[in-house]
Amino acid sequence: MSRDISGIGMTSQRTRDRLAERLQAKGIRDRRVLNAIRRTPRHLFVEEALSSRAYEDTALPIGHCQTISQPYIVARMTEALLVPGVPREVLEIGTGSGYQAALLAQLVEHVYTVELIRELSVQARERIRKLRLKNVSFKQSDGSWGWPEHAPFDAIMVTAAPEEIPDALLDQLSIGGRMVIPVGRKSGMQRLVLITRLADRYEQEELEAVSFVPLVQGPKTS
Repeated sequence: MSRDISGIGMTSQRTRDRLAERLQAKGIRDRRVLNAIRRTPRHLFVEEALSSRAYEDTALPIGHCQTISQPYIVARMTEALLVPGVPREVLEIGTGSGYQAALLAQLVEHVYTVELIRELSVQARERIRKLRLKNVSFKQSDGSWGWPEHAPFDAIMVTAAPEEIPDALLDQLSIGGRMVIPVGRKSGMQRLVLITRLADRYEQEELEAVSFVPLVQGPKTS
């Protein structure tokens, strides 16, 4: 692994190990998630000027009024998708920096990730390529539309908050599938919700209060 990927000093493997230990102390129990945190160089997913802060448990700006989520929230959402079983195909809404997709790619068979902002999608694709993760497919599009060509999905993870859960995403969830999504206004209370699709209904479980950037909608593209 090259030095820019493995990191040195404040971006070293030791700092990733410490981050995983802090997340475990905050309640993350799934060893698969913690090990993926240890393996994934978060400093590659932020601007170089912020690389020394990459392993703090905090959200950081990535441009375009977007952020890379707090590691605890990333781990919490990932852990929620892995119970009671590991999903085979996962749809991610909001590629952002690509960090969440990189974690998921180490845990599931295939990740489909959608991002509205072209520059972020291009940057994330390059980072994923650098890590030699070959099971991630990218699309630039309005995330509220999902990715119907590859539906249904065993799991859906939404990394930006709509005011209401998009019907298209509910429709693209397989029977027995799970979706983790923050819901609410930017200026008001947001809640992280786990949705399970049953044969005749959807069950919802509120996980915790969160703060996410809004799910931005735009023209659908290929």
